[in-house]
Amino acid sequence: MRFNKPPKTFDEQVELLISRGLRIHDPARVKRYLSHLNYYRLAAYWLPFEEDHSTHRFKPGTEFDMVLQHYIFDRKLRLLIMDAIERIEVSLRTRWAYHLSHSHGSHALLNRTLFKSKWPHAKNVNALKDTVRSSSEIFIRHFDQYDEALPPVWVICEVMTLGQLSKWYANLRRSRDRNAIARAYGMDEINLTSFLHHLTIVRNHCAHHARIWNREFMFLWKLPRKKPARLHQNFNEVDGRRIYNTLVMLGYLMDQLGPNSWKQRLQALLIEHSDVNPRVMGFPSEWRGRPIWQDIKTPV
Repeated sequence: MRFNKPPKTFDEQVELLISRGLRIHDPARVKRYLSHLNYYRLAAYWLPFEEDHSTHRFKPGTEFDMVLQHYIFDRKLRLLIMDAIERIEVSLRTRWAYHLSHSHGSHALLNRTLFKSKWPHAKNVNALKDTVRSSSEIFIRHFDQYDEALPPVWVICEVMTLGQLSKWYANLRRSRDRNAIARAYGMDEINLTSFLHHLTIVRNHCAHHARIWNREFMFLWKLPRKKPARLHQNFNEVDGRRIYNTLVMLGYLMDQLGPNSWKQRLQALLIEHSDVNPRVMGFPSEWRGRPIWQDIKTPV
């Protein structure tokens, strides 16, 4: 069967929404939003407001601004998450490079024996070589004069993606190497490895402006049980595929980096958009009373 539906103009899109029961007080204003926010981008946010998905009829009383506010909340949430991921990623690069260089030398990445036997080490080294060749960073070009296939680990870490960092960390052969890095955050390497994999997925969604607010993540990362002590009290053990458990872990890791306002900003965002139901993000009903959200460190 061939797809034969013609594209609709922005005016036709507004008319379609009205015909499906969405309350629009200012069609020109909604048309302006639709001209900058793709119809199908917003569709993910009005889906929960549909009374019947087969006919796309909206629940009585649903207004365009209700949908728009959920989109705005999700955009702000993505930015807040990206802020935390940036700081955590930079810290992890530093700890990873520091441990490897001091324990195994400046070019530890070229030592095949440091990595798991089934992991395609040569392929991943070649991928880093490609990254180096395509980089225009001055600090990378400085190392063209040396004979080694890659710059030192403390240099190469600065042009790695989070996905690459996650894989190079996870595939260190010795658990003591992985634990030496995880220990800086009071974590066990098994949990840090799993969370880094998950964080790569979350970051990719955020970087591509995809919906985070009520998404179910397919990869179920391993929640810490013993280390850090008592952190498990804060997780949602029933619904682990939503963003709430990620936010708990991000809040914890941000605390490890030093006093900051990240958790305060998250709570302020939830207060500002009180029309957004936290339950669809995996927040337990009594989440505000859980220890991590009570322990707010003031920035210095």
